[in-house]
Amino acid sequence: MNSINRRSVLLAGLGAAGAGALAACSGPGSSTALVRPSDPAVTATEKKRPTSGRERKVTLTAAPARVDLGGGVTPRTWAYDGRAPGKEIRVSVGDTLVAELSNQLPDRTATSIHWHGLALRNDMDGVPPATQTAVRAGSAFTYRFIADAPGTYFFHPHVGVQLDRGLYAPLIVDDPKEPLAYDDEWVVVLDDWVDGVTGTPDDVFAELRRGMDGMDGMDHGDMEGMGDMSGHSASASASPSSPSSSSSPAPTGFMLMGATSALLGGDAGDVKYPHHLVNGRVATDPAVHTGRPGDRVRLRIVNAGSDTAYRVALGGHRLTVTHTDGFPVEHRDVDALLIGMGERYDVLVTLGDGVFPLVARAEGKDTNGLALVRTGSGGRPSATVRPKELDGVILTASQLRAAEGARLPTARTDTTHRIELTGGMAAYNWAINSKPFDMGDPEARPILVEEGQRVRLDFVNDTDMWHPMHLHGHTYQLGTSGPRKDTAIVLPGKKLSVFFDADNPGQWMLHCHNAYHGEAGMMANLAYRT
Repeated sequence: MNSINRRSVLLAGLGAAGAGALAACSGPGSSTALVRPSDPAVTATEKKRPTSGRERKVTLTAAPARVDLGGGVTPRTWAYDGRAPGKEIRVSVGDTLVAELSNQLPDRTATSIHWHGLALRNDMDGVPPATQTAVRAGSAFTYRFIADAPGTYFFHPHVGVQLDRGLYAPLIVDDPKEPLAYDDEWVVVLDDWVDGVTGTPDDVFAELRRGMDGMDGMDHGDMEGMGDMSGHSASASASPSSPSSSSSPAPTGFMLMGATSALLGGDAGDVKYPHHLVNGRVATDPAVHTGRPGDRVRLRIVNAGSDTAYRVALGGHRLTVTHTDGFPVEHRDVDALLIGMGERYDVLVTLGDGVFPLVARAEGKDTNGLALVRTGSGGRPSATVRPKELDGVILTASQLRAAEGARLPTARTDTTHRIELTGGMAAYNWAINSKPFDMGDPEARPILVEEGQRVRLDFVNDTDMWHPMHLHGHTYQLGTSGPRKDTAIVLPGKKLSVFFDADNPGQWMLHCHNAYHGEAGMMANLAYRT
């Protein structure tokens, strides 16, 4: 039987209380009137969005499923409509997406859907208990919003560590005035997979929450290469860990030791995954894209993983980076790119003649995800293939510049917030500004902004690990001319300054997109003041 994690229990109760109660009162920790998800300011902003007048209706059923990952790997997990990844949703700019979520998860498990990267209306953002009550098991909720910006996005739950199951799928918003010219398109979804193979995400989180301090007497292999895991925020602590998903003792050995990466500034990740997937397939039985020599193909690459950055390369080819997180950049030719959890990159590639490995190298973890491009004859490369491009010119977001039409207009900064990323592996006490997010009072300690402001966020990483920081409902710009993004890697011991315009009223999560860091407490409420 699957466990009911701490957040699911809380959210199920909130669901029973009804959405009206959520919108009617302020949390005891909030001394400032905040814009609520259902407030008129949210509706007024939504009315300004350009619309095509078209609707796209879909139904998404979240339920237990046995999925075929190839190579004889057929784990039990949770998925949308029995598939992992779920079926791609594709709309055009200005279309209204009407998506009914039917929750058929077991053990009274609540869930939601967050539409990652979309600047949509606040009450459709899918973050219980801040923007909606959770969707209880056996019930349904309909998300309805205008998709007003073209790009590559995806969707997933925002409850507990459900993201690390099979509950995710790509969402593509097409541009009717698409300026790029290409012959074909391939959506590439990357994921790190544990569920139903060596345990469940709840098992993983339960072990991680014990932290390094709770590992005495446990055989977790070689500790060398871990570095200083003590962190900087001993005062921050999150609520107790989730129980195991069965009545027997939880499996152990999920914590990854010795994974390091110079690109990521040291420690590469927390979790030991048995598989790394490309489009839902293991490396020994990869997905195949079939094309013709000379075809110009647009790859839309999504990292839907929970703890793994991927170094991505296509053997025998150069990649032309055109977009990140949905927004265009000045084109850049590279051999490989680094993509953190929650990030997306679009690249163009002109295909050669033969069979070529698309490798998603789990950065610092010494293992591969793999897919193939076939345009002619040739044998299948091994699952451990390492094309030379992986060690060539490697792109990170900081090297990109926003395309001219995507840059923020020059403006004076109205408010600056210092966002300290704190915590460590010793107590597994990840937090923002040394305070873990309070699920019982989501309006406590908000990061306050006002509509119309130009906002600067200074991410200051005081930890020994990298963090992909995701802001809901907005895109920010890295520095004064960097790319427009909603998720960006902040390296350990470093500072990253980003800017955005406060043009989407409501309450929005700002959090690390490592699923386990976010669940432990590295999350905050960026809220508009009324």
